[in-house]
Amino acid sequence: MKMWPFLLLLVTLLLSTTATLPSEALNVRGHLLKSKTFLSPAIFLRPGSVSNKIYFDVAFPKGHIALKSFDAEVVDEHGVPVPLHETYLHHWVVEPYYIPKGADAAETKLSKIIPRRNSGVCKTTLGQYYGLGSETRHTATWVPDPYGIEVGDPVAPPEGHEEKWLLNVHAIDTRGAVDKLGCTECRCDLYNVTVDEYGRRIGEDYIGGLRCCYDQTQCKVEEGFADGEARKVFLRYMVTWLDWSDAVLPVKVYIFDVTDRALLEGKSEPSCKIEYQVEKCSSEDRAKNDCVHVQVAKQILPRGGDIVFGVAHQHSGGIGASLHGEDGRLLCESVATYGEGREAGNEEGYIVGMSTCYPKPGTVTVSDGEALTVVSNYSSERQHTGVMGLFYILVAEHEQQVPTVSWLSSNL
Repeated sequence: MKMWPFLLLLVTLLLSTTATLPSEALNVRGHLLKSKTFLSPAIFLRPGSVSNKIYFDVAFPKGHIALKSFDAEVVDEHGVPVPLHETYLHHWVVEPYYIPKGADAAETKLSKIIPRRNSGVCKTTLGQYYGLGSETRHTATWVPDPYGIEVGDPVAPPEGHEEKWLLNVHAIDTRGAVDKLGCTECRCDLYNVTVDEYGRRIGEDYIGGLRCCYDQTQCKVEEGFADGEARKVFLRYMVTWLDWSDAVLPVKVYIFDVTDRALLEGKSEPSCKIEYQVEKCSSEDRAKNDCVHVQVAKQILPRGGDIVFGVAHQHSGGIGASLHGEDGRLLCESVATYGEGREAGNEEGYIVGMSTCYPKPGTVTVSDGEALTVVSNYSSERQHTGVMGLFYILVAEHEQQVPTVSWLSSNL
């Protein structure tokens, strides 16, 4: 615990190095590094209220580009960062999609778009390219040189279509909440709901999670807060990119979900459930100081290559997660950092950062069809509902030639 302030300061300093890169000012192997900051549509929240909307055709860099980072945080209408103990950022995700040219963004419907999902491994969920939660302010997303996530290729869309981007922001206002942690963990009793957003009955065995804190639900607040003043907030996001060229090597985005038990249970199709529950540890485990809940899953990586980046996503109570090769070797470990204060970015009791892996190219290699194991550890000192254990990796496939690494990558 005593190391946490130092680690938080170190992470903050490292991230401030990338955050202060001057827009259109750096030259990477002869190509200009560009960055631009955007705002999501306004999000209106009253004490205890929830917003979980999908915004189509959001502002995003145009053209054939290599994404280098995507950093985000919640701010108020004056651009001031909002702390997690007021507006909890459950998650945000961003994903490209194809839509017929000339379609009216206001009439966009899910049935009319063609998702451009990441490379796997979940088939029907977790299709985003980037996505984080409370840890977003102090979690690096930089793609190391000479790599980039290729988007905007003019020949990629189906005929008559064009590429656009969607953004999903799930924010929970906990001002005046009777149980802030319970609201952020979407405990059903605090939201007083019996059906989910699709009208399906919620069973008594489902104590908390996404089915109970959907858009426009209301968490229980103290007397006097129910009719509190609405606040307008935004997700402010900064995108950094390069124009696409032969100097950039493409990487594939993969997301592993610790809830996918299909392979361990002998099933053929992935069963990514996104969230799970951590039960409170027994008195025997408490006496042995062993209150750690461990969740394990195996998933198949379809195409191998070099892992050049890795990071986990967890909720409050999370300790960290790791990804292992088929032979048990450690590929990447991502550890949670908790805040110790009240200010935005250092909120006590909340995960404010996840450590990242940046293996030297060629040192962490995975094979085609290799079964990888993801392990997610949570504290079980108390019960936690609706928790997540995701692991993002970027993979550069083997047939590519690795150019000389630029000074920028070697100094980050």
